Amino acid sequence: MSPREERNNRKVLFVGPTLPDAARIAPDLEICPPAIQGDVYRAVRAGATAIGLVDGGFEYTAPVWHKEILYALSVGVSVFGAASMGALRAAECHAFGMVGIGAIAQAYADGVLVDDADVAQLHAPAELGWQSLSEPLVNIAATLAQPGLRTSLTEDLCDRIGAAAQRLHFKDRTWRTILRSVDLPDDNRRRAVEATLKASVRNVKRVDALLLVRALQACSNERSREKPDWDFQETTLWQTLTHG
Repeated sequence: MSPREERNNRKVLFVGPTLPDAARIAPDLEICPPAIQGDVYRAVRAGATAIGLVDGGFEYTAPVWHKEILYALSVGVSVFGAASMGALRAAECHAFGMVGIGAIAQAYADGVLVDDADVAQLHAPAELGWQSLSEPLVNIAATLAQPGLRTSLTEDLCDRIGAAAQRLHFKDRTWRTILRSVDLPDDNRRRAVEATLKASVRNVKRVDALLLVRALQACSNERSREKPDWDFQETTLWQTLTHG
């Protein structure tokens, strides 16, 4: 879905599985699916005044290009990033004015998180409501870090579950699959632990995405007239991709 050109207040939010109910939560924003290369550029060209980047394609499509984010910033468009692809790009483009929102973006900016796969997850398509089919590692870690859970399951077990999750590919990170790699007395205990974990999930990606929504709603409806202290360079590759 391309941003609609008829709207004056063009605040665009790229989001999918991290916040599948975004349209209900933020009806005042223009909701677009996870961004791929060229989407941010096209949103700017179509008149966006502010852009929120949460989710983005990366495995079978070219991801959002840093250059198009710099282009947006160079023409006064506010760009926010959080939770997933947005957190990654915010950490990488912070020096140029992209604003990271939430704990995950801060963790990448500080170097606490370094692996792109920590926020990746397998999910269903838009037609099935972006249903999550795996647990992102950042949510797993936040869930296992809860003091109450570490008391009820024991710290040792939580640590072993976390280590098992880290060893798996992001597509395989479901609680059931993770627990298959953890030494437990029997299947009854495994099912009980799985039920406890599912009931205790802490979805930090969603929390950060909601913070971004609020920031996007609160920011100015107009592009900034202030020029950045750097120049956007229209390289040959940029010209080829945007004008070729």
